[in-house]
Amino acid sequence: MTIASSASTTPATLAAVLWPSRDERPATTGRLALRHAALMLLGTMALWLSAKIQVPLWPVPITMQTFVVLGLGIAYGWRLGGATLALYLVEGAIGLPVFAGSWSEGGGIHHLAGPTAGYLVGFVAAAALVGRLAERGWDRNPLTAAAAMILGNLAIYALGLAWLGAQIGYGSAIEHGLVPFLVGDGLKVALGAALLPVAWSWLSRRRT
Repeated sequence: MTIASSASTTPATLAAVLWPSRDERPATTGRLALRHAALMLLGTMALWLSAKIQVPLWPVPITMQTFVVLGLGIAYGWRLGGATLALYLVEGAIGLPVFAGSWSEGGGIHHLAGPTAGYLVGFVAAAALVGRLAERGWDRNPLTAAAAMILGNLAIYALGLAWLGAQIGYGSAIEHGLVPFLVGDGLKVALGAALLPVAWSWLSRRRT
């Protein structure tokens, strides 16, 4: 077997390894659709939980939501990761309380036009971006995993600050929508960079 043919048979993402889309028999369209629907539903449930649970941290409490956004993108790949985040926005738009806030708050179409709308749209872009990088193997190495998560965060902030700044001014947007969250995001990047290669190492040992 050549190196190229071996690489082509290696699943590209964590989700593809943990839940292969095919085994000895070719997967039918229905089985693939069911697999994707189940993964998307599990992903939006994880996003909902991560938006509601706060971790005390200076200067502001943080949620693990951006960590889950980037983790889903990396685990699912760019298509399924982006689609999962798009579904999450649809769930919030129709009124499900999935966005940040209390357990009974955080739903409604107004969130997609309010001050945080840019960040929400940025979630979709970030998941697709890091998913594409993961499909190229960036999540196997601590340095490239950290780089992928940093780029994902930059995508979220680029869209979030652009929208917020248009409403309250870019100086205020940076002061209130960026600076307080840098410490927490740095910790989440470090956590992801440490966990992702460990996960791949563990899966490699299981498969041998």
